[in-house]
Amino acid sequence: MAERDVPPKPAYHHGDLRNALLVAAEQELRAKGLERFTLRGCAKRAGVSHAAPAHHFADATGLLTALATEGFQRFIATQRARQAKAAPDARSQYVAAGLGYIDFALANPELFRLMFSSRRADFSEQELDRASAAAYDHLVATIGTLRGDDPRASHGRQADVTASWAIVHGLADLLLSGRIRSLDSLEGRERDNALAAIIARSLPA
Repeated sequence: MAERDVPPKPAYHHGDLRNALLVAAEQELRAKGLERFTLRGCAKRAGVSHAAPAHHFADATGLLTALATEGFQRFIATQRARQAKAAPDARSQYVAAGLGYIDFALANPELFRLMFSSRRADFSEQELDRASAAAYDHLVATIGTLRGDDPRASHGRQADVTASWAIVHGLADLLLSGRIRSLDSLEGRERDNALAAIIARSLPA
C-alpha cells in the first residue's frame, strides 16, 4: 500500500470521558489522598492516554474542582435522604440533616476533606461556588424552619448558623480522626441515637 493510501489514525474517542475521569479521580483520591493525587494517575485509571484529560480539564485543579462540585451535590442529597426518613417536625429534620452530614463524611473521607479543608479545588469557579453555596443554604433553611424566621436577618441569627455548622462539622471531623472513643463500640440505631443526642445539643436556643 502506498504511503498516501494509509488510512488516517482514528480520532480520540471516549463514550463519556468527563464522567469517566470524575470516577477515576475519586478512586485516585481514595487510594492516594490529596498529597499524591495526579492527573496522570486519573488518566491511567480511566484507561485513557495521559493527554486525554485535557479535553475537559486543563490540570489537576480543574478535575478536583469538578469533583468537589459533584461532592457538594451528593452531600446535600445524603442529608435529604436522612431527612426523608425522619419525622417532619423541625427539630427532627435538623437532627437528620446533621446525621446526613456525618454519613457523607464517614463514607467519603478524602472527598470530604477536599471539599472542606483543602486548597486544591478552585472555589472561585462558578459551578463549585454555586454548589457549596447551595449546601450552606440548606443548613440555613433547616435552621430557619426551626426558628421560624430567616437566620440571615441579624448577626445573632447568623451566629446560630455558624455555631450549628461548627458543632456538626467538628463532630464529623473527630469521628473521621477516631477521637471519640465512647462511640467506637456502638453500631446501627444505637450509634445513630448517640449521635442524634449530640447534634441536638447544637440546636439554636
